[in-house]
Amino acid sequence: GKTSDATIIGRDDSYDLAVIRVDRRNLPPLVLGPSSALRVGDPVIAVGAPLGLESTVTSGIVSALNRPVTASGEGVSTSSFINAIQTDAAINPGNSGGPLLDLAGRVIGVNSAIARVASAQSGDGQSGSIGVGFAIPSDQVRKTAVQLIANGKATHPVIGVLIDTTYK
Repeated sequence: GKTSDATIIGRDDSYDLAVIRVDRRNLPPLVLGPSSALRVGDPVIAVGAPLGLESTVTSGIVSALNRPVTASGEGVSTSSFINAIQTDAAINPGNSGGPLLDLAGRVIGVNSAIARVASAQSGDGQSGSIGVGFAIPSDQVRKTAVQLIANGKATHPVIGVLIDTTYK
């Protein structure tokens, strides 16, 4: 129930992650667990405030691992791809950025994206949980956070190849 000012140490638009510093003591941190230990079928819990509903948790399973997902949103490059954890735990606008937890309460991912169903009439996509959500694996979050703390920015390997998603 308390709020505090924070300082941004660094941010990475490609993964939509940031490291912040809060000048408070005795805040219990969540443990960042190993996403490499996840298996398809493992139970998970998504935490956040979907659609403005504070203190919401949803549960599900890991549906797939290393799912290539195109990141989108304000300030995100359309060529950003995430090798995501796919889950059927409900992720909606508002709980992206929240933790995806294993049953031991460890953060094994950061809720990041939801699938969109293309509308037949308008061409726009409908947003909301359709049982397919995506999280950035905690192993990637850890690498990115270490770089942000050390340098204020993260680097990503690039081989100069773009994916044309119009071919199926």
